[in-house]
Amino acid sequence: MSKFYITTPIYYPNADLHMGHAYTTTLCDILARYHRIMGDETRFLSGTDDHAFKVAQVAKKQGLDAKDYVKQQGERFKSLFSKLGVELDDFIQTSDEIRHWPGAIEIWKRIAKNGDLEKRSYKGLYCTGCESFKKTEDLVSGKCPDHDLVAQEIEEENYFFKLSKYGDKIKKAIESDELKIIPETRKNEILALIDRGLEDVSFSRPNKSMPWGIPVPSDDSQTMYVWCDALTNYISSLGFATNDESNYKKFWPADVHMMGKDILRFHAAIWPAMLLSANLPLPKSLFVHGFITSGGRKMSKTIGNVIDPLIVIEEYGVDALRYFLAREISPFEDGDFTIERFKEAYNANLANGLGNLASRIMKMAEVNLDRPVSIFEPQGEASGKSGGLAFKSEFTELMNNYELQKACDYIWQEIGRLDSLIQSSQPFKLIKSEPGKGRELIQELVISLYTIARMLNPFLPATSRAIKEAVRENKAFIEPLFPRK
Repeated sequence: MSKFYITTPIYYPNADLHMGHAYTTTLCDILARYHRIMGDETRFLSGTDDHAFKVAQVAKKQGLDAKDYVKQQGERFKSLFSKLGVELDDFIQTSDEIRHWPGAIEIWKRIAKNGDLEKRSYKGLYCTGCESFKKTEDLVSGKCPDHDLVAQEIEEENYFFKLSKYGDKIKKAIESDELKIIPETRKNEILALIDRGLEDVSFSRPNKSMPWGIPVPSDDSQTMYVWCDALTNYISSLGFATNDESNYKKFWPADVHMMGKDILRFHAAIWPAMLLSANLPLPKSLFVHGFITSGGRKMSKTIGNVIDPLIVIEEYGVDALRYFLAREISPFEDGDFTIERFKEAYNANLANGLGNLASRIMKMAEVNLDRPVSIFEPQGEASGKSGGLAFKSEFTELMNNYELQKACDYIWQEIGRLDSLIQSSQPFKLIKSEPGKGRELIQELVISLYTIARMLNPFLPATSRAIKEAVRENKAFIEPLFPRK
């Protein structure tokens, strides 16, 4: 059995779930579901980056202990992901002293033993929104362009990780696709950054600057900074450096780290360098998606263009949102999300497209067939590779190459093909003139609809399930799958 390990970045728990969280996590869920169907032993991880300074600030404002606050927020995130139809295998929080801390401490020790940590005085510009140091050229009029905050000048003594030492090795791994970066444009972007020269990065901060977090081994005046603390979640969640490393040995290296383009540098430069220093395998690939905008602008409460994914789900259903994120937004570029565009796509492709087709076929089947169509699936749901309903190679190739939007297009081409077949063959008339041929045609349509439902499983799991149940029971839908809005 093959394995497939996919991760979201771990999210800051100081904010409510927004469309960016929904997008990244849904794309991961689609790939995880697909690999489960294909029979791969699959592990899908998400979690929260708890030790950020701004997290502690929010907890303090709410009169809560930071540990209690992040525990509460972690449960909220898991609940919200469940409402998105996301099926996680694991959820890690960096405040978990039993599961996470041993892995982060072990990575620190290995990097230190390799001579790649050095304590230095440092003076630089720091954005509290990003929780990272900035170069002057990264700022606009002295402000961080992402958070519109004035960068603060900070001078302190920290441990630094010798990132500059690993530029050539990382470049070689990326160029050879040992560490594959998807899409090619992001690969070229990080290679250009490496060619300009990687600089050493702050790896810790004094306790007074980091109010809570993982203490630096052998120096309790310092607290681990985000790189060693947060990035290590990908292996600490697997039991790395604990008494039970069975999942680490089974699933590492990760097959896919999923992320937005704003954290590419962290995952394509700092994380690989940490692993090289610790003498651990590199992840296999980074899937880097764009941002979701609204009306051509970044979503912002100030602008008033924020779209709450849970409000969309309440009005249109979870599968409608998953459809839009998977098909109407390119996974490799920025994509625009407006309610007007969403409603147009919903009515055209779900209500009038998929929903109408499924309704027509199952109504003809219930009226004209005396028993359910026999569906041959030798291994049940996990039989994408074999059997009478095996996926076409065109579809599996797109999914294996992470071309999720094109895979959706392929499914909707099949929906269009069946629509055209019904229009040209008119089975509702053929059943009257030639009953045998009519029933045979309806049976073919039902099998094709079932195959579509199986391809839909990663994308629209509830809809896929509803169609398959209707086929197995040979029942028409009482209510439309997607009521017109």
